[in-house]
Amino acid sequence: MAIRLKQEGIEDFLVLERADDVGGVWRDNVYPGCACDVQSLLYSFSFAPNPGWSRVYSPAGEIHAYLRECVERFHLAPHLRFQHAILSARWDAARNRWALETTQGPLTADVFVPAVGALSEPVIPALPGLERFQGKVMHSARWDPAYALEGRSVGVVGTGASAVQFIPEIQPVVGRLVLFQRTPAWVLPRGDQPIGTLRKALYTRVPGVRWLLREGLRLLRDALALGFQHPWVLRLAQRWVLRHLRSVVADPVLRDKLTPRYTMGCKRILISDNYLPALTRPNVEVVTPLIREVREHEVVTEDGAVHPVDTLVFGTGFAVTDMPLGHHIRGRDGRTLAEVWEGSPRAYLGTSVSGFPNLFLLQGPNTGLGHTSVLLMMEAQLEHVLGALRYLDARAGAALEPVPEVQDAFIHELDARMSTTVWSQGGCRSWYMDATGRNSALWPGTTAAFRRRVEHFDPSDYVTSARRATG
Repeated sequence: MAIRLKQEGIEDFLVLERADDVGGVWRDNVYPGCACDVQSLLYSFSFAPNPGWSRVYSPAGEIHAYLRECVERFHLAPHLRFQHAILSARWDAARNRWALETTQGPLTADVFVPAVGALSEPVIPALPGLERFQGKVMHSARWDPAYALEGRSVGVVGTGASAVQFIPEIQPVVGRLVLFQRTPAWVLPRGDQPIGTLRKALYTRVPGVRWLLREGLRLLRDALALGFQHPWVLRLAQRWVLRHLRSVVADPVLRDKLTPRYTMGCKRILISDNYLPALTRPNVEVVTPLIREVREHEVVTEDGAVHPVDTLVFGTGFAVTDMPLGHHIRGRDGRTLAEVWEGSPRAYLGTSVSGFPNLFLLQGPNTGLGHTSVLLMMEAQLEHVLGALRYLDARAGAALEPVPEVQDAFIHELDARMSTTVWSQGGCRSWYMDATGRNSALWPGTTAAFRRRVEHFDPSDYVTSARRATG
């Protein structure tokens, strides 16, 4: 957003960051093996190409370095305010501005853009007795690099995208690894490989080649959305994935534990070349009964089995459908976003919310994806926000918000489309669903369809209030 503002000649803005560096999820996640599960060509800004990726799937450290390089390339440093956490944001109707309270003092703004990301608040389940555990406890997003795992008995809770990456990295060095698995995942081969010197040189010297490959990859991955919209397609694909599982896991008992009983795509599809092989090693045990309690030096499962461990690592994801900042943002009538949403986030085009003037959410409700790069979604949102800013400037407008009926119609359309997708029909319980049982995380279509719908700002969808004369 900051880059696009500068490119449009807008300089009067600040980026508030509660940490001491840029990077978000790629700054915070330093666990072994952390990498993107979308190809590097797509996981970079279209307006800030990077021909220097070292692998097909970028390691976290490279993505973090890329984001820091973008700060330098586009001269964003003067706009950054680190260690500025938002304590509260309130719409001041008398002044038609946002009043922000931060850890470094108050600020006001004509426009407020929460860009906090969906994977920013780690979640550790409230396991009975966890507070009594005497060993090391850490979430994958709060990894402690100084803590040595060599020879330890490690319990891993969770089998999501992060666990699939760090388990193969720590398995060879730990003494024993116990994986507490609630639900097995559908795991596809990753096919990662280094990008050679010649290919990098081609990307640098012939940018058109890089662009063509990116576009081809975008179209190919967008086609995968067809399977999420029509679950029978994914049921056909399951046969190939199950054959892959049989070829990697010879033990029928372990293979049965790792075989999902729901339609592929209902939960996030994972990609890895080394996760399944790691689970077949002699020092790994996959435990499927649920955890009953945690004791000082062990975990007890519902079958009564006792599992001694000295380290607990949680790969249990993030607060995605309960945006924590929503509890601190108050709109025109004084209610918070969380109070208005009542457990189910809703926004027009995933970007703006009726009752919250001049508020634009980046990666808001129903903008997540299960098949391709979320940056494609965000870039469409950026253009929408810029269109809104141009409209306000041209008409000396002070504030705009979506027409309630327009927002309601959009949400109704989304829910109708969602009802036939694999996320609703696949027979699983996933983090895509919010507290009300509604899928408020994902977009039920292609990124191309989202861009067509969102990129252009249509003022007829919004209510605009005139600027008031103030001191």
